[in-house]
Amino acid sequence: MSEVYFYHLTRATLDELVPVLLERSLAAGWRVGLRAPQLPLLDSLDRLLWHGAGFLPHGMIGGAHDADQPVLLTTGPVTNGAQALISVGGAPVSAEEVAQFTRASIVFDGMDGAAVTQARSQWKALTGAGVKAKYWSQESGRWEMKAQSQ
Repeated sequence: MSEVYFYHLTRATLDELVPVLLERSLAAGWRVGLRAPQLPLLDSLDRLLWHGAGFLPHGMIGGAHDADQPVLLTTGPVTNGAQALISVGGAPVSAEEVAQFTRASIVFDGMDGAAVTQARSQWKALTGAGVKAKYWSQESGRWEMKAQSQ
């Protein structure tokens, strides 16, 4: 059954959390689609995954081997047969799309009022469509599940 996890960033940064989510997804044997709304954010994530704490195998959309990538960075459809989708920067995720994945994750900046408002709208739309959802917060210093849909 598909589900979506909402990650409310208040202590960690996007650059700290994304590699962790990718490593866990890859360890589970999943291919991943990493979606951002704009190329500049994808370019930043691409540099992070190449030169961050450790290389994570990935490719940018539009390459000759998109379908073979364990992690595909995209602004649109996920075309690598992924079991997981990670949405950052407010990239859209629909209920129909979540159903195609084992897990979708929506990562949003808790210090950005517009991002929080958008995440709330996404929660309402997705759970209203029957998608199981869990809300994760790090306000205590570590990640804790604070809410889940019925």
